[in-house]
Amino acid sequence: MDIINILPDSVANQIAAGEVVDRPAGAVKELLENAMDAGATQIELIVKDAGRTLIQVIDNGSGMSDSDARLCFERHATSKIHRADDLFAIHTMGFRGEALASIAAIAQVELRTRLHDNDLGTAVTIEGSHIVDQHPEATPCGTSIAVKNLFFNVPARRNFLKNDKVEMSHIEEVFRRITLIHYDLGFTLQHNGKLVYDLKAGSMLQRIAGLFGNAYKERMYNVEEETDLVKIKGFVSRPEFSRKTRGEQYLFVNGRFIKHPALSAAVEKAYADLLPDHSYPSYFIGLTVDPSRIDVNIHPTKTEVKFVDDHALFAILRSAVKRALGQFSLATELSFDTPPDFNIGPAPKDFIPQQPQIRYHEGYNPFRATPSQTKIKLDNIEKTDNLESLDNLDNLDKQETPAVSPVSPTPNTCLQALGRYIVAQLGSGIAIIDQQRAHERVIYDRLMQTGNRTGIQSQTLLFPVNCTFSAADAELMEELLPDLKDYGFEITTAGQCTFVITATPAELSDSDLQALMDQMLGEYKGATMQKYNNRTSTLCASMARQMAIRKGQQLTQDEMQHLIADLFACPMAEISPSGNRIITIVNPEELLK
Repeated sequence: MDIINILPDSVANQIAAGEVVDRPAGAVKELLENAMDAGATQIELIVKDAGRTLIQVIDNGSGMSDSDARLCFERHATSKIHRADDLFAIHTMGFRGEALASIAAIAQVELRTRLHDNDLGTAVTIEGSHIVDQHPEATPCGTSIAVKNLFFNVPARRNFLKNDKVEMSHIEEVFRRITLIHYDLGFTLQHNGKLVYDLKAGSMLQRIAGLFGNAYKERMYNVEEETDLVKIKGFVSRPEFSRKTRGEQYLFVNGRFIKHPALSAAVEKAYADLLPDHSYPSYFIGLTVDPSRIDVNIHPTKTEVKFVDDHALFAILRSAVKRALGQFSLATELSFDTPPDFNIGPAPKDFIPQQPQIRYHEGYNPFRATPSQTKIKLDNIEKTDNLESLDNLDNLDKQETPAVSPVSPTPNTCLQALGRYIVAQLGSGIAIIDQQRAHERVIYDRLMQTGNRTGIQSQTLLFPVNCTFSAADAELMEELLPDLKDYGFEITTAGQCTFVITATPAELSDSDLQALMDQMLGEYKGATMQKYNNRTSTLCASMARQMAIRKGQQLTQDEMQHLIADLFACPMAEISPSGNRIITIVNPEELLK
């Protein structure tokens, strides 16, 4: 009995749609790329209910004839390649002929198109791969394609979609990936009748500012390089505007967004010794290479590529970024572990240097410790060394080391090491405490305490600060305003994408509020959302990172002791809100080694 059957086209298209259109953002990507391949100079994207109800793309491109309007929904029907050799000379965004067929298999599609030379256009209606209607219609030049009720005939896949906020964030990310590199075209994005982006054709820097805010114009350094192998053009962020997530890292090849770990590493290696720990640069870089030396036909999404000369590209890209950073002498301006310079001026005319006085203990024998008490002074901190205890060091290995509990009384004396760690004796061991992580934990727990938000003190700014955001970030700011007010911020709207900050939490000392709010929004949108269970904890963790003391900040004895006391009052004193260790205990045995 024969058991092998040929699948109907409708079923085969639904299977193909699983890779091409896994969520509304996948359909957006394919439709925008088709519009660009049609030669459009102005493209409109209209979305309702994060793409569940409607995804519509309107362009002023070349349009299609009556027969092409029907044929474009067939599998592997494309105008962009004609033979196998064309796969090694791809100059268009799409070429596989799968997109429209896959979309039509899982949605209700309405297409209206007209050639510029024709008086009438064509309207085609398709449901689940079946053509319902086709007729002539008066329509503007170009193409309008509306995808309605996505996954209407695949309910299981529709149930796997996330909430509208998550799905819309994916659509916006696809929109940014496409519009960033095609800055010579005009784009608009509307969601539920609200204009999110209105991008005019212009330069790449103008497009970056249009998507991420005008503040980015002052944060970017230009990168340009041209060799026989590759042409590089783009922008990288100044090191002081690094971020805690990799969200704003965009790499393009021949006008196509790609993911390439090696080339991404090349950019980050160019920032060696310029960034704080766990910080990442933002970059928007476009590469132009010979299409015959790149393979984009690896996956239907076309974000994975292979290069013939990947090692050479790595070296050229790293060198180009490093040169861009070096032109502004950043290496000498930024140092995160170097102590402040000493200003040594000329000595006074009558200056007579004083001989240093050496203090010593007359009865001290370096070869035989005798019971005595000696006072020494180290960095203005009085410390008593009991020399009698030196006689017992040899016996420590034979003694049981008492357990050291992180929760111990506040020490009488602390030391600050490397501008980052607090060293104190707790119990019978030495505790090494990361001051920044400790302060993060203290602030996070205080913010998270229920019913205590009204106790957060605010400080009114002498001069209010205007902060400008991209349309997407402005929408997120509107959503977070009540929470930010609970935590000590006073923020009002002053236009579509501008907010005025008139007060901040009292502990907040960062003067660059624009950068701070950008960082908070970036963390809230990015990796931080994956670490915490709810919006409150996510926001509190992000705020704690921004409000905590920084590496290199000098602390007084009282400040160190208060910080340790507050830390040990926290239920989870050992771990920071980000999941990093705060305290390391060194016991006497380890000290002897």
